[in-house]
Amino acid sequence: MSLSTIVSFVTQAIVGMVVAYITFLSVLAIPYFQNHIIYLHKVKLTWFQDVDVPELWGFMHNQVTPFKLKTLDKETLHAWHILPLDIYRRNMKSLVAEPSGLASDITQRRSFKLLREDPEALLVLYLHGAAGTLGSGYRPASYRAIYAAAPDKVHIVAIDYRTFGESSGVSPSEKGLLTDAVSLADWAINTAGVTPERIVLFAQSLGTAVTIALAHHLALQPSPTLFAGIVLVAPFTDVESLTETYCVAGMIPLLSPLAYFPRLMRFFNSFIVSKWPSRDKLAQFVRTCEVMEKRLGVYSVTLIHAKDDYTIPWQHSDAMYWYAVNAGKDEALRMEGLQDKERSSKQQLGAAGWSIEQRTRRGVLREHILEHGLHDKIMGYPIVTSAIQQAFQDARKNNT
Repeated sequence: MSLSTIVSFVTQAIVGMVVAYITFLSVLAIPYFQNHIIYLHKVKLTWFQDVDVPELWGFMHNQVTPFKLKTLDKETLHAWHILPLDIYRRNMKSLVAEPSGLASDITQRRSFKLLREDPEALLVLYLHGAAGTLGSGYRPASYRAIYAAAPDKVHIVAIDYRTFGESSGVSPSEKGLLTDAVSLADWAINTAGVTPERIVLFAQSLGTAVTIALAHHLALQPSPTLFAGIVLVAPFTDVESLTETYCVAGMIPLLSPLAYFPRLMRFFNSFIVSKWPSRDKLAQFVRTCEVMEKRLGVYSVTLIHAKDDYTIPWQHSDAMYWYAVNAGKDEALRMEGLQDKERSSKQQLGAAGWSIEQRTRRGVLREHILEHGLHDKIMGYPIVTSAIQQAFQDARKNNT
């Protein structure tokens, strides 16, 4: 094969890849396809598995109650109520005697009554990441890590957002997913009867944006609602910043090749419909909480990220943490001042990574950066158990 033939072949291949990428970018500018890339809501990851049979994921018989939750705009969300193991063990006889599968009326189930009728019950509202369903990937492992925080107290209610899994809906959006989260919180408080100081919000990846939007929304209401705590795993600052590094499934880049061309990057980012400005909303949430009346409670926010997360780089958590810390101060520090404070405040944990904590007048902010954990696996790690325990402990201290 001659040199000219090789050069011609390579040139054609490069031109082909450039044309394919430009075509991909053009398609990405269309909201319909953009939503499929951002939310991956049609990628179930639990094909040929019945999400109304949670025992398929190793749970005890009727430890998990699948049910339907109506949203404020009349969509129907598929949900799981997961009992903590000790409560299940103590009530196993009555639980096993009930019908299995999807509950037609969750309020009539023994599991629901164990939550509603226990004034000391704790509840974690779980908002998962993009793609999949309640049973996908490491989510079942993360449920176990969460209720391990107090196996005799911590219930979990997790939902599939609209258009995800068995939930209804036409297309996901910021407004739609926030409505789902508000509806879940409303159900927990008004139907299950769990007071906000006994509720922790847990989220991973996309779910962190939904959770921050929920906390921000409820804090700004005429009668504000503050939960016991917020635990965020692998959050991102906003979608526009994420596109600079994000790879679908950790392999397929979106706009990262354009990061070298800022004007082009800004041009294509202008087509993004779902912005999810988590960094700014978290800072606004902190500012709002700092001026609330003391009787409304305190806030507790924990960010957790792994350095080997190839989907969302850990620097997103770091940026969000310091932005929130600055929001909680009477006088914001310059970045140089923040970096000096970081060096003096970090607790080095060897191969486990490092952690840092900042207390303000009305709350506490924590960041845990692990050396290992990837994007999803980290959800089942003891750091999640510890963060849930700490959030409830913060709430108890405030109420004593």
